[in-house]
Amino acid sequence: MIAGLRPLWDALMLLLAALLVADVLTAVLPGLSGLGLPGGALGALVVYGVPFVVLSLLVGVAPRHDLDVQEPVELAPPVRGRWVSVNGPGQQLPSHGTRTRGQYGAIDVCGTSGPTTPEIVRWALRSSRPEAYPCFGEPIHAMAGGTVVRVRDGQRDHRARNTWQGFAYMFTFEALWREAAGTGRVLGNHVVVDHGDGTFAAYAHLKKGSARVGEGDRLEVGDVLGSVGNTGNSSMPHLHVQLMDRASVDAAAGVVMRWRDIELTGELDEQLESFGKDPSDSAVKGMPRNAETFVARDPA
Repeated sequence: MIAGLRPLWDALMLLLAALLVADVLTAVLPGLSGLGLPGGALGALVVYGVPFVVLSLLVGVAPRHDLDVQEPVELAPPVRGRWVSVNGPGQQLPSHGTRTRGQYGAIDVCGTSGPTTPEIVRWALRSSRPEAYPCFGEPIHAMAGGTVVRVRDGQRDHRARNTWQGFAYMFTFEALWREAAGTGRVLGNHVVVDHGDGTFAAYAHLKKGSARVGEGDRLEVGDVLGSVGNTGNSSMPHLHVQLMDRASVDAAAGVVMRWRDIELTGELDEQLESFGKDPSDSAVKGMPRNAETFVARDPA
């Protein structure tokens, strides 16, 4: 219930921020004296600090699922060929460091690095275009059969956040406005599929206009849903995919998954090697750890 109301908590935090700006303007621009709230340090603490703490706690509430303690659900991989894992259940649980938005067992899948792949972070005036990444536009496949329950396909693909100033922008101002704008702006273009067995898969950061499915469509395992893009809260083109216990991402508890038909190479990607470390005790066996490359095959 509390997690499902996350859009409300986000909206209230945005309103609180707007009131704070109005109060600051009142203090520095006397002509706007009618906009302010009660001043003084104690007044500011009561008016802004207490609600902010409460709302932050509410935003952080996340449901749990009984499947946390059961065997992972086995699915087909959502990509084909050679890829690399980041922030996945093969490293730790929760894989993204949080249970919110159904991310408990989520995984980010990136293209492997090559001679022409842009650097993770570099000194430059402009960041790299998404087309510079070989995985941009690669097909995304359904991990299981089911019914499409949500398709969002209209957000633009932005440049990577691979300059120092772009990186800083992403984790400050961009993170704040995306959070305030809601889960749709965090996921970017995305597709949610109901598997009919109590689990739902969300595929996020899709390329603009690439969705090949519509709401209500029936899918078979391996069907193409869309293409890898760079929309939403994404520093470079990649696929974020997760398994949940309901269609509403805000209200969902994450469910742990494991892919069949993949081969773990044991090799670390050359650009992401610094992120590679020994998996934690909670890691899911058979899933790639951080920075590990893997090969995904068509379902047997």
